[in-house]
Amino acid sequence: MQVKNEVNSTSGWLNGFLGMVIFSGSLPATRVAVLSFDPLFLTVARASIAGLIALLLLGLFKQQRPRGDQLFSLVIVALGVVVGFPLLTALALQHVTSAHSIVFLGLLPLATAIFGVLRGGERPRPAFWLFSIIGSLLVMSFAFVQGVSASLVGDSLMLAAVVVCGLGYAEGAKLSRELGGWQVICWALLLALPVMLVTSLLLMPSSLEAIRLPAWISLAYVSLFSMLIGFIFWYRGLAQGGIASVGQLQLLQPFFGLALAAGLLHEPVSLLMLATTLGIILCVAGSRRFAG
Repeated sequence: MQVKNEVNSTSGWLNGFLGMVIFSGSLPATRVAVLSFDPLFLTVARASIAGLIALLLLGLFKQQRPRGDQLFSLVIVALGVVVGFPLLTALALQHVTSAHSIVFLGLLPLATAIFGVLRGGERPRPAFWLFSIIGSLLVMSFAFVQGVSASLVGDSLMLAAVVVCGLGYAEGAKLSRELGGWQVICWALLLALPVMLVTSLLLMPSSLEAIRLPAWISLAYVSLFSMLIGFIFWYRGLAQGGIASVGQLQLLQPFFGLALAAGLLHEPVSLLMLATTLGIILCVAGSRRFAG
């Protein structure tokens, strides 16, 4: 039994890591997309594209419909990660850079762990919370040291995005133990699809000729990878390795995202990132040790 638990834990961390890496490109891609697309249209369009693919997958693999008592959890997942987080971050990225917004993701592991306790019934040891808080403070301190420009509107939207995303992560991970990782995000997308699809058709730009190729590539990324493929790995990882424990991998997400922002968007990133990343890795290792 112990060997099986260790295998599940290792698989959970591997799946969680792959999901985190995929999610790291979400905010830079969104930043590019909102330069050409309205934030609300971007939100419903990405959910519609992913929802149509989810419909195809569920039909192709003949998945049984969720039970009535599972629908409430699916609604929470849909509101949190299908609608809430994409919309709030897209709105925030009209006021702040992707490098600035990524830093707020340092609070996401803590939010996920808290909801993992409230909704998933997990009980990490006190030392876990110490490492989690230190890791979050390291990420936030890094932002202030960098002297990034602040926007009250943008920062408020990012904080709200972190809260709804943490809830959506924890709720989806709890449900993944019953339905499976890819099934949860697919059913959540399908649940939101009618509203998302109709709204995207109503909000579609009158002319698409002015939309440049980078915006289309970014839309494809956030639709296929951020909205679907990333969650397949992420929810499976959280379910296998523990919501609070594996969720700490998100502490690394800002630095993967900052690297992408620097490489693709040529946004300035300090060399202090390397030292901070090392501290984050130590916090992730410590939180994993004391998660159970």
